[in-house]
Amino acid sequence: MLVEKNVALQPYNTFGIVARAHTLVRVAQEADVQAVLADPALGPQPKFVLGGGSNIVLTGDVRPVVLKVEITGRRLVEETDRAWIVQAGAGENWHEFVGWTLAQGFAGLENLALIPGTVGGSPVQNIGAYGVELQDRFDSLDALDLTTGRRFTLDAAQCGFGYRDSVFKHAPGPASGRSGPTGLGLAGRALITQVRFALPKPWKPVLGYLDLEKKMAESGMARPSAQQIYQWVCDIRGAKLPDPRVIGNAGSFFKNPTVTPEQCADIIAREPRIVHYQLANGTVKLAAGWLIDACGWKGKSVGNAGVYEKQALVLVNRRGATGGEVMTLARAIQTSVYERFGIRLEPEPVVV
Repeated sequence: MLVEKNVALQPYNTFGIVARAHTLVRVAQEADVQAVLADPALGPQPKFVLGGGSNIVLTGDVRPVVLKVEITGRRLVEETDRAWIVQAGAGENWHEFVGWTLAQGFAGLENLALIPGTVGGSPVQNIGAYGVELQDRFDSLDALDLTTGRRFTLDAAQCGFGYRDSVFKHAPGPASGRSGPTGLGLAGRALITQVRFALPKPWKPVLGYLDLEKKMAESGMARPSAQQIYQWVCDIRGAKLPDPRVIGNAGSFFKNPTVTPEQCADIIAREPRIVHYQLANGTVKLAAGWLIDACGWKGKSVGNAGVYEKQALVLVNRRGATGGEVMTLARAIQTSVYERFGIRLEPEPVVV
């Protein structure tokens, strides 16, 4: 167990916000977590799990013990008639893991290329892009109870996946049962160690999004390979979204809101050009970036926090932004969108 004090967190959050951890423990294996819980000084303290730092906004120094997840490893654990079951350590870089699966001949994650963060953070957020969500490829995960140190396993149903949502984003419920934590939420209660994915056999491309359809038309490829789709997704995301290594950001800052068909029809009557998508359950998803852009926010700033010029859904750090400036900008955007469209935008990142 490696314990560090007064650690700068700017390198560990993709927004590049300056903050410090009073105590940081690097978790390379389960035993590191169990050692923290057994430590008389560290054990009783609150804990904060940090993966790739791609979905957080730090508004100050972090007083809870920061558990920096650095568990690695990638392997095929099982092959069935229907899927390859592939496992990765929670500290693995997500995009690199996607590339590795394709290199091994395991297709299915190509639409999720270039999403920042770690494998362990992927089920927390139920990441998704271009018609595929993590839950579509999820098998199970292993985690540790941060109260007892006990290991437990969750399947997809137990993870409670929703749109950019999971059981890991909700407050804890009742105390642990014999097989692991029970109740409605595991936020702050669990640390994911390993994640397994079921990559389908036979593979079928997912091409329903307009950007991918354009790429297919431009290339003349009627049946693109998984590797080709991966490259298209990288090209599309690279053209629209800023590289966190160059411009600090947390990716898409707001969830795309869903409304009833009646609500959508009402908005279309006032705003015929609004970008929207019909969902299988009958509701309609609205493009949050379009709503923000329509309110005139693209390229605008509050202090050193701004709205990206190429994609209004992304808030950026224009060098030196504080978490407070980011959240002030976010709240101003929420107010504008609500006043014009009657829609409440919900942030994706966790505010710390």
